Amino acid sequence: MTDFAQLLPLAMLGAVLGLDVVSFPQAMISRPIVAATAAATLLGDPGRGLLVGATLEMFALETLPFGASRYPEWGSAAVVGGSLYAIHGDTNPGGLTVAVLAGLACAWIGSWSMVQLRKLNAALARRRHDAVASGSKRVVEGLQVFGLTADLLRGGILTAVILAVFMPLHRYVLGNWHSDARVSRAVVVGVAASVAGAAVWKAVHAAPRARWLMLAGLVVGLALLAFR
Repeated sequence: MTDFAQLLPLAMLGAVLGLDVVSFPQAMISRPIVAATAAATLLGDPGRGLLVGATLEMFALETLPFGASRYPEWGSAAVVGGSLYAIHGDTNPGGLTVAVLAGLACAWIGSWSMVQLRKLNAALARRRHDAVASGSKRVVEGLQVFGLTADLLRGGILTAVILAVFMPLHRYVLGNWHSDARVSRAVVVGVAASVAGAAVWKAVHAAPRARWLMLAGLVVGLALLAFR
């Protein structure tokens, strides 16, 4: 019953944030650093949500969500990651690692679900091709409302299913996790930082002087971290 009480509001949040990724309103609330913090706030621990969100955000920097390209669905994924870390806390050294892995798994499955929804929308539009071509307002609005509603349900169902699977799995894995906390977190942060660094470098390396500005910022950041 406790899990269900936690699951329902999180599924609703995942539905809204999954909708924001592509359909509406595209207000950036589905970015991992925002979405994971919001999910963990519902569970009373925004700090841990922010930590997971920042980690997933580094992975998300590699994503270029435009056009018909296939990309991870970070809104629902961040809700999953932030929720798991907030629910089970930081009493186990593997908490962050497993929460991030669950978020990445959800992002990949969410990517597949968005492709299937696009195929469904395209099939419905083809069936009503003549009405759309003739400029029927009712048909066009109907297709838009269906697409928005279906995407909302997609995000909610995806979040609920992944959380329902990972809540007990998360408890089991943490119960059998014996790696050192520093090593576990260092691996997660190291991999995420590598992905983020490669993504930023790919975006700036061809721009005049941008690469040097990036390297200078990196050096200053590391210096501040070393002397804090």
